[in-house]
Amino acid sequence: MIRTYEEAVTWIHERLRLGMKPGLARMEWMMEKLGHPERRVRAVHIGGTNGKGSTVAYLRSILQAAGYSVGTFTSPYVEQFNERISINGEPIRDEEIVELVQVIQPLADELERTELGGPTEFEVITAMMLYYFGKKRIQDIVLIEVGLGGRLDSTNVIYPLVSVITNVSYDHMNILGDTLAQIAAEKAGIIKSGVPLVTAVNEPEAREVIAKTAAERKAKTYWLGVDFAVSHQQTTAEGEQFSITTPFAEYRDLRIHMPGAHQIENAATAVMAAELLRLNYSFLIEPEHIHDGLAMAAWPGRFERVSDDPLVIIDGAHNEAGIRALVDTVRTHYSDKRVHVLFAALADKPLERMIRLLDELAETITFTTFDFPRAAAADALAALSSHPQKAVTDDWTGWIREKKKQIGDDELLLVTGSLYFLSEVRKLLKTDAN
Repeated sequence: MIRTYEEAVTWIHERLRLGMKPGLARMEWMMEKLGHPERRVRAVHIGGTNGKGSTVAYLRSILQAAGYSVGTFTSPYVEQFNERISINGEPIRDEEIVELVQVIQPLADELERTELGGPTEFEVITAMMLYYFGKKRIQDIVLIEVGLGGRLDSTNVIYPLVSVITNVSYDHMNILGDTLAQIAAEKAGIIKSGVPLVTAVNEPEAREVIAKTAAERKAKTYWLGVDFAVSHQQTTAEGEQFSITTPFAEYRDLRIHMPGAHQIENAATAVMAAELLRLNYSFLIEPEHIHDGLAMAAWPGRFERVSDDPLVIIDGAHNEAGIRALVDTVRTHYSDKRVHVLFAALADKPLERMIRLLDELAETITFTTFDFPRAAAADALAALSSHPQKAVTDDWTGWIREKKKQIGDDELLLVTGSLYFLSEVRKLLKTDAN
């Protein structure tokens, strides 16, 4: 019997040995054994290639501003494992993790003895979350982020109030497919019969697949740029300012503190989802809740300014679309700075295209690696770069500390790549700051 938090987290992470096993059969088996807690969860289901976490942050902040208690399920974590299951932005307690593992572990052991095989790490965490929000701590609303894809993702056992697909671009192609149409078909798997869909998908190939699936399932779809739109965009010293028009209301002079045009899209998508909760499910969300919620929203590791002197920004841009958005944001907000990049990534990403974009931005670029099973070697990353000022380091901790001493007022240290890497970097920078 697991009795401590350390034992519980170790047991969960040991499930990584089972890898990824797409499919819902094991989740459905566990939900049946648990008395179907997923049926008691009032949820918004949020999928897409990029922007899921930020969209969760905006929507949670809006709902909290309106006085609701909001559960969230997100991945990966940035500071501690517990934050994957949170209430009003506060991670659940260590002892609650232990209690949840004590419920799920016997089921996992029993499932392992069946022809379905044992549940993966993500399936275990998803089952813990659904049991927690369905049986132990029922919330006004739970925002559930898709882990990978959608159709076969373990979160897809829920039947949400609203579905959201932020965007579709190239990522996890070894699992989801190597065309936008194939990837979009996996993302579209979260669309449920009669459940309204909000989406910022704009690639024609992906839009066609999303629209066809939504029509087949009679899911009323609200498209960014068609059914709801952003206007009067302008960059501010603190982030972005813009207005949003939906079929039901207009919100002027909204402000967010997460910079970038992509964050405006994420915020608009969250506002449209909030509108549907208000109109279809009687959530009492007023215009001031939209304004206040967006202004208060934050999401660690997403273009996060972790130091002002020297200027250090970390951003978990872990695929090509993410890097492109990052480069655009740096050029918009810090065009006067010389940029020094530190980059680490997982080996299964489209690394050559990602590095090419960073090469164009950087004054210097340094490649490193970190302790994670799928992390790419620093030398392998550097081999993909054509930058005249490229370098390699295996000691990224020492490199960051030294670089912070060297850069001047006209320079910016940008640490980017895998969110798993950013989690370690953020801990270092916060420790040093204290």
